[in-house]
Amino acid sequence: MYAMSHRILIVDDDPHIRQVLSFALGKAGMTTAEAGDGESALGAIAAERPDLVVLDINMPRMNGLDLCRKLRATDDLPILFLSSRDDEIDRVLGLELGGDDYVVKPFSPREVVARVSAILKRGGRALERAGAQRSVSHGRLRLDPQSWEARWDESLVAVTVTEFQLLLLLASHPSQVFTRDAIIDRLHGPGFAITDRTIDSHIRNLRAKLGALGGSDAIETRAGIGYRIGPCRGAPA
Repeated sequence: MYAMSHRILIVDDDPHIRQVLSFALGKAGMTTAEAGDGESALGAIAAERPDLVVLDINMPRMNGLDLCRKLRATDDLPILFLSSRDDEIDRVLGLELGGDDYVVKPFSPREVVARVSAILKRGGRALERAGAQRSVSHGRLRLDPQSWEARWDESLVAVTVTEFQLLLLLASHPSQVFTRDAIIDRLHGPGFAITDRTIDSHIRNLRAKLGALGGSDAIETRAGIGYRIGPCRGAPA
C-alpha cells in the first residue's frame, strides 16, 4: 500500500480516462484530483501542489506541452505524459521539455500506476541518498544533492529531478561510460520498461541547458556504447 500523502493530479479532457485512472491510483493507495484542461490544471496546482501530474498532451485551451513549459519555468514537479500512439514527435518534445516519462494510449491503468509509483519511489530514494551525499564538482560543473541544485560556474542550471539525477550519476563516476540500460537501471530500477529514446531525450535536454551557459563539452557520447561526463571545461574562447 502506498502512502496516502501521495497526491496525483490527473489532467485529461476525457472524463472517462480521468475516472479510470482515479480509480486505479486510488486502489494503489494514492489520492487524486482531476482537471479537464491545462488552464484548470494550473489553478489546481496553485491551490494544492500534487506530488505528480499525469498529463495528457492533446487538450483544449492549453495543451500538455504548453502546461509543461509553464511548470518547468518555476517547478520540478514530476510529470508523466499520456500521448496517442501516433504522437511520437510530441512525446519526444515532452521529454525534452522536462517530462519524466510517458505512457501511450490506449494504455493499461496498471501500467500507469506502475510508472507513477516508480517515479515517486525514485524521488524518495534519491532524497534519502542526497541526505548523505556530498556535493560533486567536475570542471566548471557543481552539483549539490542537498539543495538539488546544478551550477555551471555561478549560473544555476534549471534541471528537473530526473535530469539532476542523470547528471549526478555521470559526474559521480567521471571515468565510467554508462550504457542506456545501465542509466535506466540506476534511475528507474532493474527491469523497468523504458525506451532508449527517453534517455537520449534527457541527455539532449541537458546538453541544451548546459550548452547555453558554455558547457558544450559537459556530456560525451561513446558511439555504440553510451554516455559519460565530459571534461566540463567549457567551449574554447
